[in-house]
Amino acid sequence: MTTTTVVRTAVKPRRAVLAMPEYHPPLAAREALRLDFNENTFAPSPRVMEQLKQITPEGLTKYPEREPVERIAAQHFGIEADQVLLTNGVDEVIHLVCAAFLEPEDEALIATPTFFMYDVSISMMTSGLRKIQSDASLEFPYERFMAAINERTKLIIVASPNNPTGAIVSREHLLAIAAAAPQAVLMVDEAYFHFHGESTIEDIATIPNLLIARTFSKAYGLANLRIGMLAGNVELLKYVRKVCSPYNVNGVALDCLPVALADEDYLAWYTEQVRIGRERMMDGLRTMGVPFFPSHANFILMKIGPKHAELVKAMRKHGVLLRDRSADPGCDGFVRITIGVEEHVTLGLAALQTSLNEIGWKA
Repeated sequence: MTTTTVVRTAVKPRRAVLAMPEYHPPLAAREALRLDFNENTFAPSPRVMEQLKQITPEGLTKYPEREPVERIAAQHFGIEADQVLLTNGVDEVIHLVCAAFLEPEDEALIATPTFFMYDVSISMMTSGLRKIQSDASLEFPYERFMAAINERTKLIIVASPNNPTGAIVSREHLLAIAAAAPQAVLMVDEAYFHFHGESTIEDIATIPNLLIARTFSKAYGLANLRIGMLAGNVELLKYVRKVCSPYNVNGVALDCLPVALADEDYLAWYTEQVRIGRERMMDGLRTMGVPFFPSHANFILMKIGPKHAELVKAMRKHGVLLRDRSADPGCDGFVRITIGVEEHVTLGLAALQTSLNEIGWKA
């Protein structure tokens, strides 16, 4: 039997790395119905599966070429090719934008609760992260957010729809934020755009400090391939490209994205499944007496209270995974459920009713 010896090192990382938070999503043992991570719960377009069969052994030996697919994506979304950067999911978008624009003395502004990777990437570059907490409604705190903008503000990130709340920020408010901070980049995270339908992507031509982040992990069902998109002002994107690896997106993802984009019928079908399922889930929660926050995304945040962990455990026992969001600021006792296709919503509702009864939950 071999014994491993751990050799200590005197090398220390940057102070910011020591101080930054870590993100450890609970990914282990996810063999049940996945209503926990806001993924597509069904499948990508059938065209993606056919495209995967066309990949050759020789194709895997080549470095990936991003730019041809960026041209396809740009045409699909009605913008110019130099206004698009394809990325390794939105996680990389956040990382690249922080690396390109934040100095140690700068401030960055977010509203909480929101996607935790903003904290991670911002804190890696600066200690000047300012968080504006939503009130009990969990709506975007627009007035207090605007008041927090100052001359040190260099980066603003707003998710619309927001994760984990499902709340949205109006285009009018987003453009007002951009105008109030001309010295700062405003990045609007539209990861859940397809379940809401409103976007500011058309404004990138006229708003010089606006960036839009999109993912193909949710509605398109490509989470495992890790591909996202940053769209925005050409001058801003020049700086982001400068800190981006030329081979950041793998070739399999690049091969599959064009056919996923082309299958608009499949995308329309899946997003409609989610829209109908979201209404069914909210109706079911009302019937069960479970408080929740109205959502514009593919998930709903429920107010369970002290039995939140018991509910997640009971649901797993019944073959359904949920996400406990109690550690998020202002979310004590809250649990999130993902909305998928009709069958998955039916299974989720049935398991939820059974589990709530088992744990003795009362409204």
